[in-house]
Parts: sequence; structure tokens; C-alpha cells
Amino acid sequence: MRWDQLGRDDATAALFGTDAVTRRFDTPEFRGITFHEVRARSILNRVPGASRMPFEWTVNPYRGCSHACVYCFARRTHSYLDLDTGHDFDTQIVVKTNAAELLRRELAAPRWQGEHIAMGTNVDCYQRAEGRYQLMPGILAALRDRANPFSILTKGSLILRDLELVRQAARVTEVSIALSVGFLDGELWRSVEPGTPSPQTRLAVCRTLSENGIPSSVLMAPVLPFLSDSPEQLRATVRAIAAAGAGSITPLVLHLRPGAREWYMAWLARNHPHLVLRYEALYAGGSYAPTWYQRRITRQVHGFAAEFGCGPARRTGFRQPERPPQDPRAAQPSRPEPQDRERGQERGQERGRPTLPVTRPPAEPGDTQLTLL
Repeated sequence: MRWDQLGRDDATAALFGTDAVTRRFDTPEFRGITFHEVRARSILNRVPGASRMPFEWTVNPYRGCSHACVYCFARRTHSYLDLDTGHDFDTQIVVKTNAAELLRRELAAPRWQGEHIAMGTNVDCYQRAEGRYQLMPGILAALRDRANPFSILTKGSLILRDLELVRQAARVTEVSIALSVGFLDGELWRSVEPGTPSPQTRLAVCRTLSENGIPSSVLMAPVLPFLSDSPEQLRATVRAIAAAGAGSITPLVLHLRPGAREWYMAWLARNHPHLVLRYEALYAGGSYAPTWYQRRITRQVHGFAAEFGCGPARRTGFRQPERPPQDPRAAQPSRPEPQDRERGQERGQERGRPTLPVTRPPAEPGDTQLTLL
């Protein structure tokens, strides 16, 4: 593998420490992307406000995401690194090269109680960078060896590379995989999710996982107002998801947090200028579409799911600690990552929203929408 730059510069050292290494690989799939290799001090991140969530811990081996989804809610987190939330988020990728080593050590700590760990809730752990750095096999092996329950949310087909590891883990603990597929339209996909595998490829991943006994579901996200939300579009998407063998479908309407909102609205102005005023009206109340709109989408999706024999998501029995959870490391608990502190604040403002990757089912076909972490 050749690269056209390898080294430490003053800017990188200021952001990531003196032991960080910057690389730019001279291959088509990585052209234009800069990787900042860092040695993290911890990898298990405790999510604040966990009582409102089905999981309390996350693992994020990367920051930034080459999937380059225009709407990505995590864009704002790059501003904490003094990088911009648009182009830099897509092309300046932080790689925690010691993620697997750290995780194995932290899972073995006496204080760790085997709580559920969620991955892919901030940026995708199976983005393009994973093909080069291969952090996930070590992470999955560590989870398997400790029989620690986990879930993964991804748009990446690369998860099939690790199918055997996922199967091994599923034999000893609870494992759930969710694929994110919001729509089928090829032109829309190429425009709004340019760095991802196609929706059809992701559905094929779902089918393969199901055929191999791995519980898999689909997060139908995001539903894009006025672009992918007609009854005909929703029905076609749900039908394809059901045909792929998904155990459940969870719809999620686009939400536009600061950082993502500006980038998405700029894309909308370039590609669909006639929709700008309609979006400004729909999202005039904040980051989320109005409740009436969310309920309409959820009712329609659940109705189509029932038609095709695929139900709404069901909460699984995650392992619960016997006493209030403590930080697994012997050292002082790490501060939540900036994006998780922000999410904790938002949960206080947006009360009553259940949270992914697994959701409480409504008593009847329901109208709830989810807050994606």
C-alpha cells in the first residue's frame, strides 16, 4: 500500500497529541481522505442519561465517516476537534488504532459487569476505513471471549467479512445487527449517501445475516420528507426489507441537528431548491419534524410491515447488572465523549422519545418515532 503523506505535523499534534500519525493513501477508494491514527486512552464510553436508553455503553473506533451521508446527525461532533462539520467530517477520519487492545483490557477489569455495548450509534464502524484498518475483528473477538452482549448499527456491507466472528459471539451472548436502509431510489442514494453501499446491497447483507442465524433488523432511516415519503415509496421500501428477511422494521424521520442541518439544507438548495421553503416550515420548531408528521409515517410503515409479515422492533432482554453500574476501569471514570454529552442534553429537551438501536414496542401498531443516537 502506498501513501503520499505519512508523518506528524504541528496541527495534528495539537489536535490529537504528539503520538498521532497522519496518512493519505494513494488508492482510488481513499483518495481525498486523511486518516489521523491515534492511540486512545479509553474505548468504552458511558452514555449519560442511560436510564432512558436500552444500553449504557458504546464503542466508537472511528470519528468522522467516509459514508458522507449529507444528513448525518453526528457531523457536529467534528467541531469539537476544530474541524468543520461538512467536508472535514467526510474526509478527516480519526482512527483509534488501539481500540481492540483497550477493549479487551477494559472488559477484563473486575468492575465491568457485562453490560450491553452498542456500536455504530455515532459513526459507522464498518465505513470504508475499516477495510484498511481492520479494527472490528479484534473488537468482536474481545466481546466474544468475554461473552459480552452487543449490537451493531451499520450501512456497511463489510460486516460480512466478520460473519464468522459474529456467529461465534452469537453462540455465547446476545447479538443483534441492524442495517440502515431508508429508501430504494438509486438517484437519491447516490446524491445523499455517496460513500455507502447501495440500499440493495445492504438488504442483501440483511438476508445473509438472517440465513446464518444472526438476528437482524432494519432501521428505515432516514425517511426524507417530500423525497422518499410517499405511500408508494414507503410501501416499496418496506416490501423489499421484508423480502430480505428482516426481523423488524423501525422507521425514523429525518432529524436536522445543528451541524447536520446546515450541510443538508445547502445540499437541498443545490439539488431540490423548490423544497427549501417546505423544509423550513416543517422544521421550524427545531431539529425534529412535527409529531403529526412522524406519527403519519410510523402508522404507514407499520401498516405496510404488517401487510408483508414484518413487525415493528421489539426490545430484547439485555443483560442487567446486579448493582448500579460502575466504570469498568480502575482509573477515574472517563468523561463522556462530547457527542454523548450533547445527546444527554438533548434527551432532557426532547423528552419521551425512545431510543435506538432497540425500541420498546407500542401496545398496538403505534405512532412513536425514535431518536437515533
